[in-house]
Amino acid sequence: MRLQRLVSLMRENNFDGALISPGTNLYYLTGLSVHEAGERLTVLVVSADGDYRLLAPSLYENVVRNFPVTFWRDGENPYDKLAWILAEFHLSKGKLLIEDTMRADWLMNVIKLGPFEFYPLSSLVRELRMRKDKHEIEMMGHAAKVADRVFEEILSWDLLGMRERELVLKIELAIRELSDGISFQPIVASGENGANPHHEPGDRRLRKGDMVILDYGARWKGYCSDITRTIALGRPNEKLVEIYEVVKEAQERAYRAVREGVEAKEVDRAAREAIENAGYGDYFTHRTGHGLGLDVHEEPYIGPDGNVVLENGMTFTVEPGIYIPGLGGVRIEDDVVVHEGRGKRLTRAERELIRL
Repeated sequence: MRLQRLVSLMRENNFDGALISPGTNLYYLTGLSVHEAGERLTVLVVSADGDYRLLAPSLYENVVRNFPVTFWRDGENPYDKLAWILAEFHLSKGKLLIEDTMRADWLMNVIKLGPFEFYPLSSLVRELRMRKDKHEIEMMGHAAKVADRVFEEILSWDLLGMRERELVLKIELAIRELSDGISFQPIVASGENGANPHHEPGDRRLRKGDMVILDYGARWKGYCSDITRTIALGRPNEKLVEIYEVVKEAQERAYRAVREGVEAKEVDRAAREAIENAGYGDYFTHRTGHGLGLDVHEEPYIGPDGNVVLENGMTFTVEPGIYIPGLGGVRIEDDVVVHEGRGKRLTRAERELIRL
């Protein structure tokens, strides 16, 4: 059980307990799909002795079953019940791991309950989540296949004259029809808007000669995919065609650099050197990739400072890009898993430049 692995790590690192609020860490550790109920305190208490209990509002009485839980009702003070659980688990003081994304008002009330030392939960849980098991990789593989399938659908649509935000809605609907939903809000960046890596899709209409960046992902059983393809509508600027080939080569070199035992920054360096050697180093403005799993951004990060040593089961994106202000941009992104010592693409949509 993953909670038991967390408890073992807590003991090894001399932590007394952990407070875990709703989110992907709670789902990873327990399998409970409990969403934050607004301002109502919801937290899993775990002690280094192996005890654990969920404190949750009574709204979840029909959701949480066969799991140790204490419910509280509107009108009650949930922090009184939390203090009681902490005392029962001998956690009225000591070193506590706190969910990184816990609401500030919750944390401010927890601080009042005892003389605690607080540390981010991610410092331990990331060691567990970075290495995906067979089941997790299968879920991510399914989400990746959805992303590939949606790309094929996009190529069949009449894109000329369509607004960026309209295309975003069509992509989102296509994803939802094939999966549990989107893993993040899709990006459509056409023409000169492609120079902004995180462009907010707007009312610009797609036109002949555009290069269009399509960045989206699906979610399946909690696990994410994240793909980017850049396509051309008609005949694009020849400079952008040249840039496309540079980015494709950089992505391929980075992918080939994925090996068990190498540091993440070596994968980043492979992509960065290819782009720098082509004279576009100043226009590659972000890291080469990020970890992928229950969150669309998690460890390990594939950047110049990526010191994580890659291991089998680690999953991440490889997504170099070049962005020229006033002209546009190109990004190509795949989801990759370290499998049997080497990289294996989970997303497999066409990477050659497609001209519609």
